[in-house]
Amino acid sequence: MLLSTDLWVSALIRRAELGGAFAMVARKGDPQAGAVLVKTYNPLTREARLYSEATRGDGERVWMQPADSREEAELDLYAERQARIDPDLWVVEIEDREGRHFLTEAVETR
Repeated sequence: MLLSTDLWVSALIRRAELGGAFAMVARKGDPQAGAVLVKTYNPLTREARLYSEATRGDGERVWMQPADSREEAELDLYAERQARIDPDLWVVEIEDREGRHFLTEAVETR
């Protein structure tokens, strides 16, 4: 059984805070089954990354980077466009000096 989105988001924020990062919900979506975007920002390098849930062909849940940009403003625009398409979308922002995402599932990098 999968966790509800609101509980999953709370756990992600807690992991980030325990790791010394700052995390917050930038956009709240459907509490039970909303999709999630996770944006990370490293204040030392001023680099941002965006992660989106996906399902591989084998059914495994993974996270991927849906946009090539490392510019925070461009990633924010991407998230806004996605929210217009999917009003149930959650956006979680994590600010960490190491640029960590704190996701426990597999993350595919480019």
